Amino acid sequence: MASRARVRAPELVGAGGWLNTGGKELKLADLRGKCVVLDFWTFCCINCLHVLDELRELEEKHRDTVVIVGVHSPKFVHEADHQAVVDAVARYEVHHPVLDDPALATWKQYAVRAWPTLVVIDPEGYVVAQHAGEGHAHAIARLVEELEAEHAAKGTLRRGDGPYVAPEPTAGDLKFPGKAVRLANGHFLVADSGHHSLVELAEDGETVVRRIGDGQRGLVDGTSPRFSEPQGLALLPEGHDHDVIVADTVNHALRGVRLADGSVTTLAGTGRQWWQGSATEGPAREVDLSSPWDVAWFDGAVWIAMAGVHQLWAYDPAAGTVGVAAGTTNEGLVDGPAGEAWFAQPSGLAVSADGERLWVADSETSALRWLSRSEGARETKTVHTAVGTGLFDFGHRDGAAGQALLQHPLGVTVLPDGSVAVSDTYNHALRRFDPASGEVTTLATDLREPSGAVLVDGDIVVVESARHRLTRLRLPEEAVRVESVAHRTQRAATEVAPGALRLDVVFSAPSGQKLDERYGPSTRLLVSATPPELLVSGAGADTDLSRELVLSDGIAEGVLHVSAMAASCDDDPEIEFPACHVHQQDWGVPVKLVAGGADRLPLVLAGME
Repeated sequence: MASRARVRAPELVGAGGWLNTGGKELKLADLRGKCVVLDFWTFCCINCLHVLDELRELEEKHRDTVVIVGVHSPKFVHEADHQAVVDAVARYEVHHPVLDDPALATWKQYAVRAWPTLVVIDPEGYVVAQHAGEGHAHAIARLVEELEAEHAAKGTLRRGDGPYVAPEPTAGDLKFPGKAVRLANGHFLVADSGHHSLVELAEDGETVVRRIGDGQRGLVDGTSPRFSEPQGLALLPEGHDHDVIVADTVNHALRGVRLADGSVTTLAGTGRQWWQGSATEGPAREVDLSSPWDVAWFDGAVWIAMAGVHQLWAYDPAAGTVGVAAGTTNEGLVDGPAGEAWFAQPSGLAVSADGERLWVADSETSALRWLSRSEGARETKTVHTAVGTGLFDFGHRDGAAGQALLQHPLGVTVLPDGSVAVSDTYNHALRRFDPASGEVTTLATDLREPSGAVLVDGDIVVVESARHRLTRLRLPEEAVRVESVAHRTQRAATEVAPGALRLDVVFSAPSGQKLDERYGPSTRLLVSATPPELLVSGAGADTDLSRELVLSDGIAEGVLHVSAMAASCDDDPEIEFPACHVHQQDWGVPVKLVAGGADRLPLVLAGME
């Protein structure tokens, strides 16, 4: 195999300690003899959740030679809470050791710039590869096979069980429920995400009436169905073949449920995750989706919060079609025409009582957004922001919407007076935005990761996801007073010099593969900035993974948004139809412009810098 740079892996250090090790503190020396894959992740990040799923097969197939170590590196303040990390490890069924690194100590030691990032360490303790973003599981599997062969021959490979110790299971009817709807009979239907099923609860919100799904992860239709971490639910109008539509998130599918017999049908999606270059519209069962998180009946269709690609899609049950309705796949907060707007993991949808407005909880920008039905066809609608300023500003601050702050909201519910209740998930709060006054207030606190809410007469029933229950609250006449706090992500800004800046996205095709140039360029690079004035030149899309940027000397700080994609295929002339793989990542790089700062910005997509 090709020689690699010998870079000693820095030690693993995190103030939050270790999870899934039975209480043992791990050191790299404890892992010597194993192929180690460090997964730098944070639990708000949909791309990180995709990578968790990508790694499951590798983890199982190479269990005696590979140790995956999750390094939890928080973006939001809430994600630095140790109990929140414990909950996330259980919620997403992480079956390997996890280092809780709230101060980003190990993140900095490994010079990580993006969530997710994977670092491969060989059995002798040297870093041999780094990959940012999704789509690298195949490349890492090939590398692991090479490392196994090399170190078995050298006698430096150690087979046997790894350090993973499963935590004690917790009992309960619900496990990290996502969202809920109220049925015509007064019962609640709840997406029981952690149990991969739906649960019908009686009017008390506690008594189980029935369960739809056997609790095992899978994509199975019929009267013995299976789901995979379902989240959003929506009631369909009368006259449709199904009563409820389900955002079956990790199956990348929409499912229809008939309440009479509990039968389930896949309505949209193939079970495969959407990638750049996949179809963006067409027959619903033939188009890939990407982590649909919520659904709502709006403007004659089922609108989908497609968290995995930062867009809104729409499913037409009558025509049997699905397609993009708003968003570009770029991650950020940009208003304007639906086809040009940017979202960031939209995760909650609600329709106003008159059916005229679709509210969107845009989680990664900590924002509340909306579109109007009366603005015309889907492509001519306009996206507006009611609350929120961007990817890196968040907190708990009430008052005028222009300066109010949320923290990673996942749900939105329309109230009887036309105002909107926001499940402000990482603030553990229920907030209210009043379009008439433009004011944001707090309705309730001390909720544990609320992810959705349902109106019941004069009360509101909140899905407390991390308390595994529904909680009924009286809507207060006056807002709760809380101390205002504002935060920015604790990621250190990169100091760069004003003027010319060389941007290099580092990509090396994995062993045994080459760039796929059969149908034109196999790479893509898109660059923009917040504020836009930060970039004097160099913005836009092109196929070269390197670019000369010019930064304004009149801007003190900002964010460079970089999106890169590369496609590689198996390089073997004997294979008639070589397998191809897409590698992609979006970076939001906070930068501070200072004299003497760096004049080059390297970002590793795959390979070694």
